[in-house]
Amino acid sequence: MVDFFNALITLLGILMSLGHFPQAIKIFKNKSARDVSLMTYSIFTFGSYAWLVYGFIIKELPIIISFIIGSIGSTLVLILKIKYK
Repeated sequence: MVDFFNALITLLGILMSLGHFPQAIKIFKNKSARDVSLMTYSIFTFGSYAWLVYGFIIKELPIIISFIIGSIGSTLVLILKIKYK
């Protein structure tokens, strides 16, 4: 039963973390990030990296996998926001 919940939490974490990528694609295609909040994505990025570090500390693979993807996605949006102000 624990394996089922670990797999479910990992899958849901990945799906939630993928949510940053459509925003990054939209910014890249439009070459504009005017409507994207720098503060919001700064908070998302900081929070993602904090959870990632925590996942490594407690050695929980579902957290690590989810927040690796989330960290990449939020960092990408943040970089594109800065690039395409």
